[in-house]
Amino acid sequence: MPFNRLPSQRWTIYPSTPEKVEELARSTGLSPLLAQVLVNRGVDTPETAKLFLDPDLVQLSSPLEAFGADLEIALELLAEAIANESPIAICGDYDADGMTSTALLMRAFKYLGAIVDYAIPSRMKDGYGINDRLVKQFAEDDVRVIVTVDNGISACQPVELARELGLDVIITDHHDLPIEIPPANAILNPKMLPPHSPYRGLAGVGVAYILAIALAQKFDKDRELVRPLRELFTLGTIADLAPLVGVNRRWLKKGLRSLPKSPLLGVRSLIQEAGIDQMASTLKPEDIGFKLGPRINAVGRIGDPQIVIELLTTEDPGLALERAMQCEQLNQERQEMCHQITEEAIAWYEANDIDLHEERVLVIVQPEWHHGVIGLVASRLVERYGVPVFIGTYEDEECQKVRGSARGIPEFNVFESLQFCDDLLGKYGGHKAAGGFSCLAENLPELRSRLKEFAYQCLELKHLKPLITVDAQADFSQISLDLYHQIDRLHPCGIGNDPPVFWTPNVRVLEQRSVGKGHIKFVLGQNNCKLEAIAWRWADYLPLPSQVDLAYKVQKNAYNGYISVQLEVVGARLPKMPQIAVSPKPKTARFECDGRHYTCRLYDRELRVRNDRGQVLALELGQQTALLGTSRDNAKAVSIANPKIAKPIQLAMQILQIDP
Repeated sequence: MPFNRLPSQRWTIYPSTPEKVEELARSTGLSPLLAQVLVNRGVDTPETAKLFLDPDLVQLSSPLEAFGADLEIALELLAEAIANESPIAICGDYDADGMTSTALLMRAFKYLGAIVDYAIPSRMKDGYGINDRLVKQFAEDDVRVIVTVDNGISACQPVELARELGLDVIITDHHDLPIEIPPANAILNPKMLPPHSPYRGLAGVGVAYILAIALAQKFDKDRELVRPLRELFTLGTIADLAPLVGVNRRWLKKGLRSLPKSPLLGVRSLIQEAGIDQMASTLKPEDIGFKLGPRINAVGRIGDPQIVIELLTTEDPGLALERAMQCEQLNQERQEMCHQITEEAIAWYEANDIDLHEERVLVIVQPEWHHGVIGLVASRLVERYGVPVFIGTYEDEECQKVRGSARGIPEFNVFESLQFCDDLLGKYGGHKAAGGFSCLAENLPELRSRLKEFAYQCLELKHLKPLITVDAQADFSQISLDLYHQIDRLHPCGIGNDPPVFWTPNVRVLEQRSVGKGHIKFVLGQNNCKLEAIAWRWADYLPLPSQVDLAYKVQKNAYNGYISVQLEVVGARLPKMPQIAVSPKPKTARFECDGRHYTCRLYDRELRVRNDRGQVLALELGQQTALLGTSRDNAKAVSIANPKIAKPIQLAMQILQIDP
């Protein structure tokens, strides 16, 4: 019986640099494996390593010097509005970056005595960014200054309207610059800074943080605001997948240390709901990326962003807990919705027999999908198929308007691809890796064609596989809790400072079974070492062959008070030079089938499969009938042609690598 296919991937493995590694390992005290990781990140001397590991030693230019006159103008406008008690309006966004930015400025402006309120466009009715409707509402409310956060850099028409109505506009944004810049009084966008600037990688919440702290310094009240605002900066920056370099790295290290004992009631409640250890000395980026961030983002995707703003600004413990519980519930709903739409998208792709080598980009538009989760689905499809994905759904019952999300691969710039289709689109925006767009349904055929044309300009066939970038080869004997704790010194890891990925050749797959919604748990062996591992959303590849090359990250697994090291498998391929394993075929394995758990074992020529009710199915290989019962005494003959019998037998034979 053939194995299921392995993931279709392309591996890039950094070359080893023994001399530099030896020097860095000696000067930093890191293991050679992690010294190699530093070299791969461009940190290849003892001097640069010292600054990388302790970013507080880096000399920074001040934000006022970096952002120049526009920051000065913004501060003067806000200080004047506060002094004159003129209303200020914050126009936010409904993703984690936009909501944390909004909460950050609300906290800061109120603390400084401003009359301030906020508005976040409706994901369903308005779409992304400030719009004419909000501007008119602000004018009716006698607002003097509008501050956009995480949006506005493409909003020429709404900003023009605001200026015509006598409102001042400060844009704080981090998205890529369009051809035409809005006529705002001041624009703070790190994309306007030189490429080498340490502020270049700020997310929207980072720009809001700089504005808030600089304004507080004018009032000599920054000391009290730095810690709570830096924690909101930390949440938004990591959740938005901003590059963790420059000032981001410097400020995040401090923010991650303070979050477990946060003074913000909403943050503490959210940490509690997410099941994160509140006694930890520091949070890890993955605590935000996979636990706190999704709970915040879920609200903006399928709920009311006001829930998050209240969560992050309230001083009422009861309200903080209530809002955190709502985040938890909405995140569970978001997970179910995302899983369902992903399955539907995969089914649509397979039913339409699309040749991705020919198309080089996947465009899917279907009715009745939720706008709020299709971006997440796009990411999963990129992970699965290795091509840029543009996914959309209809905004109206007549299916005349489409709103969509896009996710790219390293060689494909999403924002540039949208610009290439400018005349076919309504609103659009984003950056290299992701974006959003709207268009008329009648333009879809031409949009597919245009995106394909753009893809052919930048993508070769070799690019159409998910990329796995590997830092170094490791033996299982080198993988330990000590190595895991050393990796802490490289944190925060994320975009721009990827978590270390190691690979080990000729790994023996001793046990494998499906768990949860499409994941696989393993027991793996190499030489005399065994390690447990997990592969997220890899059920399609169960069972893996008995011997593979594996790429993985190093994690900590805490279970029932016992702490051990665990691998997160991210890549697998057949060994180029297979070695003869001590036990070429696993003799015992566990698996799950149709919601039931099974254990299987091969005794010479007899296959035995035990289910979670204690029943054992015994099959002599080559026979068409088997014995089923809780013991030999009560076992009855059954036909293996029965589908309920055949399915677990087939899975057991696959996992144990038994020829049918």
